[in-house]
Amino acid sequence: MADPLPQSILFCCDHNAVRSPMAEGIAKRLYGSAAYLQSAGLKNDLEIDGFAIAVCDEIGVELHRHRSRSFEDMGEYGDDLSSYDLIVALSPASYARASDLTRPFHTEVEFWPITDPSAQGNTREQKLDAYRRTRDEIIENLTRRWGGSLAPVQG
Repeated sequence: MADPLPQSILFCCDHNAVRSPMAEGIAKRLYGSAAYLQSAGLKNDLEIDGFAIAVCDEIGVELHRHRSRSFEDMGEYGDDLSSYDLIVALSPASYARASDLTRPFHTEVEFWPITDPSAQGNTREQKLDAYRRTRDEIIENLTRRWGGSLAPVQG
């Protein structure tokens, strides 16, 4: 049985360019406005990854308008780590940093070991397959934790 969906979830990874925006977008597709869903990274030094955009587009998740942001940038957007019910870290480094930053608060931080696809594959198709596996890992973790399913994309 799935857990109840928290009111607010922040997904985080290293650059907020692949895994955490994918998780945010997929969660928004799965759960709509049932929760406040955002993402951030340790750094905001990369733009959203084109392969992440492509494989999410395959399942009806739009990422091309995503703008990377770091934990430090969040305040500029009116967000504060302490306001989230749950922070889901998708990389070991983001888990360590989120745990450290939320130590004074009652924010739950958990780690989902999601594969970073960015260094996998040599050809375009191999890279797309790696990103699809990461996308599917995220979907599996989300649906196992909070239920839901993705309806087929009408095209």
